[in-house]
Amino acid sequence: MIPALLLTLAVEVPLYVLALTALRLATPARAALLGVAVNLLTHPVLWWLLAPRPSAGRLWGAEAAVVVVEAAVLLLACRRDPALLLVTSLGANAVSVLMGLLLL
Repeated sequence: MIPALLLTLAVEVPLYVLALTALRLATPARAALLGVAVNLLTHPVLWWLLAPRPSAGRLWGAEAAVVVVEAAVLLLACRRDPALLLVTSLGANAVSVLMGLLLL
C-alpha cells in the first residue's frame, strides 16, 4: 500500500498544483497541501475497499467514489465551481490509475 500511495502522491500532487494554480483557486503551496490531504484521506479507504481481491468493477466503483470525495474536499477548501473541481479530481485520479495500471 505504501508504494502505491507514494506513486499516487507523485502523480496527483503535481497535477493538483498545476490545475488549482492555473485556475487561480489556490497558491502552489496550498494546492500541494490539498493534493496531499485529499490523497491521505482517500487512499487508505480505497485500498480497504479493494481488499482482499480487487475486481475491475470494485476498482472503478471505488475510484468513482474517490473522485467525488476528493472533489468535495476541494470544494470545502476552495469554495468555488463544484463542476470544475470534479473535473480536476477526475483528471488527477484518471492519470494516477493509468500510471498504476501501466506499472503493474
